[in-house]
This record gives sequence, C-alpha cells and structure tokens, in this order.
Amino acid sequence: MQIVMQTNRINLEDRVAIVTGGAQGIGFAISERFLDSGAKLVIWDINEEGLATAKAELESRSGKPVLTHKVDIADYGNVAAATDAALQALGRIDILVNNAAIVGPNARLVDYPLDAWHDVINIDVNGTFHCCRAVVPAMSRQNYGRIVNIASVAGKEGNPNAAAYSTAKAAVMALTKSLGKEVAGQNIAVNCVTPAVARTPGAMLQAPEHIEYMLAKIPRGRFLELEEAAAMIAWLVSEENSFTTASVFDLSGGRATY
Repeated sequence: MQIVMQTNRINLEDRVAIVTGGAQGIGFAISERFLDSGAKLVIWDINEEGLATAKAELESRSGKPVLTHKVDIADYGNVAAATDAALQALGRIDILVNNAAIVGPNARLVDYPLDAWHDVINIDVNGTFHCCRAVVPAMSRQNYGRIVNIASVAGKEGNPNAAAYSTAKAAVMALTKSLGKEVAGQNIAVNCVTPAVARTPGAMLQAPEHIEYMLAKIPRGRFLELEEAAAMIAWLVSEENSFTTASVFDLSGGRATY
C-alpha cells in the first residue's frame, strides 16, 4: 500500500544542510524535502555517478543549486576536507543529517564475515562519529546547529542474522545521547531516528526472508515510506526544535514502544 502524504512546509529558509548518503533512498527524500523547505543543500556520497544523477534531478525539480562532494565517511581526512569545502562555499553549516550507512550481509554471528563486520562498523559508527567531529566545531562557533543521526529499530531490538548492523545502530543512538548532552548548553540539538525497514536500495539487497521477518514485526503492516522519514527529520532540524536534544524518535510503525 502506497501512502500519499499531504506535507507541511518546514521553515529551513537559507539554512545550510549537509546530508550524507543523499544520492538515494531516505537521504534523497530528505534532500528533496530540505530544498522544498528553503535550505541550501550539500550532499555527500561515495557514489560519484549517483551524486551526479541526484544533483541533476534535484536541481531540475527545485530550480535551486545543489552542491555535491564525493566523500568516504570512513576516512576522517576525507570528511574534514569536505567540511572545509562546504564552509568555504557557503560560509556556515546549520544542519547535518548522518544518513550514509551500509547494512551488511545476513548471517549468524558465528558465521559473520570479519571483513563485513569491520566495514559496517567503520561506515555506520565511525563514519557518523567522523562527520559529527568535523562539523560540530563550526556549529559551536555560530552557536547554532541541528544534527539528526539515522539509527534503526534494529539498534533498539537487535535483529537476528544482522548483528553488525544492529550493533552499529545501537552505537549511533548512544553517540547521539552523549553528543547531545555535551552541546546542550549551546543552541545545538542532536537527535536520532529509528526507522523500520523502507524500500531503500541497501535494505532491498537483504535476503527476502529477512525482509519478510522485519515486515512481520511492524504493526502498521507495511514498509516505512521515504517521505515519512523525511517529514520527521525536517522538523527535527528546524529552528522550532529548540529544546529537545539527545533523544531517539521512533519511525518503526509501532514495532518499538520505547
């Protein structure tokens, strides 16, 4: 069942937003919503061809320029250079959405490939840390910032045959709470969301039986729509979200109750 949404316009006028993994999936939906809300957009993604396609499509739809940068978030030097480039081009960074991640294979922990484990942790956990570490100083200098980290309901509940992804997303929630408390004295909000499975390219690469397992756990009885995730995130990165920080917002369709 496809959900048709009537969206409200969140005021992000002239805010500078970085979206990692913004060339596809939830990241692309977030990017589109931010442009509709008036933000100046920077997309980081490791997929150069995907970046070019996303840039052309978003600029055609919105009539606004979109800056793109090929970034490997697992490499801190790469992230730091991209941060400097964004600041040089646009003068400030108001919003960071840490969306880039990989799911990894479906396997029992005792059979989990060691290289795949390290890849998931390096991108999903270290990559989120790298982006926050690089961007937060700019937000601190201007005494304003909004960060949303994309975790997962898997981080709350732990999906069998997905230990690396579940572990990584639990770590992202803990990182969010820690950083949010560190910068709470400034006008910087750091929150995360915990999506259930959505029709993203990465999620759809998983084993069909694993996708069915995740869907069966959702009381709503359907996939999360990308636009639904973007809607919640758009409010979380707005100036209106001036008090809530270090918090986890559920996007699991009723699967998780905390």
